[in-house]
This record gives sequence, structure tokens and C-alpha cells, in this order.
Amino acid sequence: MGSFSITHWLILLVVVVVIFGTSKLKNAGKDLGGAVKGFKDAVKDENEQQAQKNRVIEHETNTVTPTQTQNDKTNV
Repeated sequence: MGSFSITHWLILLVVVVVIFGTSKLKNAGKDLGGAVKGFKDAVKDENEQQAQKNRVIEHETNTVTPTQTQNDKTNV
């Protein structure tokens, strides 16, 4: 009683096709596919930007400045 059987889904599909028509469904599918692709690209770009920031931060923490070197020598 909680889930639909395959016949219910087929009837629902037929009703949707009759109401909206195949051309509107095809356009809706293209729009949905474009939205998903745009979302994936945005997430990928965000991950690349975060990785670039992490590389810059790691480079800055691993770089020793000349004043730090001089201070280390005077403390020895």
C-alpha cells in the first residue's frame, strides 16, 4: 500500500505525456540536463579554487623569509 506498482507508474507516465505532450517533456529534459551540468561545473570550479587557495597557503607557510633566517642565526 505504501509504494506504487509498475502499472501505476505506467498509467502516471501516460497521463503526463497526454497532458504535457512529448515536445514539452523533451524541452524540460534538456533544461533539467543543462541545469545539472551547470551545477556540476560550478562545484568543480569551486573545488579547483579551494585547491588553489590551499596550494598558496601551503607555499606561504613553507617559504622562509630572509628576516626569519637572520633571527634564527642570532638566537643560536
